[in-house]
Amino acid sequence: MRTVSNEPQAGPLGTADPEEAAYLALHAERETIERSLALAQVRQRFGANADEVERAHVEERELLLTLDRLMTRIRAAEYKRQPGARRW
Repeated sequence: MRTVSNEPQAGPLGTADPEEAAYLALHAERETIERSLALAQVRQRFGANADEVERAHVEERELLLTLDRLMTRIRAAEYKRQPGARRW
């Protein structure tokens, strides 16, 4: 049975053109940020002291801003991948 995934995949044998490689790199960066964000949220909940919890809040805000910017870049890259997409 074949599995279905929403994650972008490289072409045969893992080779990808430069645009595809850049697209995959954006998604890899997104995954890294999302993992860091999850860790910051855990530190907020289970932090040993108030300073650690506050640092986790600050880190979460910074990561959310970074993730928002990255998602904008991903949406732009996805648009460019559509057939007939307009180039500015």
